[in-house]
Amino acid sequence: MENTSQQPVYRSGVAARLAGLSVETLRVWERRYGVSDTLRSERGQRLYTAAQVRRLSLLKQLVDNGQPIGTLAALPLERLEELAGVRGNAPAAQLALVRVALVGETLARRVAVTGNGLEVQRVIARLDGDLAALRGASVDVLLVELPEPDETMVPLVAAAREAAGAATAVVLYRFCASATIRALRAQDCMVVRMPSEMGELAQLCRAALAGRQLLPADSVADATPAIRFDEAALAMITAAGNRVACECPRHLSDLLLMVGSFERYSAQCASRNAADAQLHRELGHAAALARSVLETAMERLVVAEGLPLPVMPPRS
Repeated sequence: MENTSQQPVYRSGVAARLAGLSVETLRVWERRYGVSDTLRSERGQRLYTAAQVRRLSLLKQLVDNGQPIGTLAALPLERLEELAGVRGNAPAAQLALVRVALVGETLARRVAVTGNGLEVQRVIARLDGDLAALRGASVDVLLVELPEPDETMVPLVAAAREAAGAATAVVLYRFCASATIRALRAQDCMVVRMPSEMGELAQLCRAALAGRQLLPADSVADATPAIRFDEAALAMITAAGNRVACECPRHLSDLLLMVGSFERYSAQCASRNAADAQLHRELGHAAALARSVLETAMERLVVAEGLPLPVMPPRS
């Protein structure tokens, strides 16, 4: 393997593993979105630099947080770092500390040992306890550990965040129903599984502060993700999926058809005034983002099941 620049390079399997991706997902991202301009070995193997691996890792993190790969793929590294709440050229020790209030004694003990990048201002043991200890705190993020949250905890998180005066909240869970996750996210909380490396907490908090929306609501028309699977493509996947035992291709196709239909409906829905029109634009944009996330899931499912991946014709 020739490397004239002497910088470390990695084959695709290693690069994918370092970035937290499957090789299949990396191939789909490269084929459909051109996410990396790789080098080639003398034998034609793809070679990735450390900077390219870092870019893939940021893309993976942002996609996991709900942002569509189709919108992220063309962004420069600096913008990806901004969205993820990190600065690529600065050591972690030089980044500003994130001021946090913690909920959970176990979380507090773990942060005390490995919570680099966090400045703990207040700690309470439970959400349903006395919130007086949080009042008057000067914090950026409410960091909450809820191993198995349910919907009764959603108002408690909101009350604790208000008491602490936090700009946002990050809820860490191990197992959680989808409805509860949606309810928490509707309250503008970042909801993620408890990371295996506690050093990731500061990065999660910075990402929550940076926000997960790529553009403000008044720019949604420019941020709408392109359609990757039209009705003909979904019909092809459904027909091919009938040959396998798993019915997920059909169910996911149905979901995509439904979300796409609502996206188009929102664009056509009558509006009574300017505020109503803005609301419908935001509803359509939310449906487009949901569609893009589901399309990414469909790509992974199609690859995993060995089904043909339809190629959409370019739109004029």
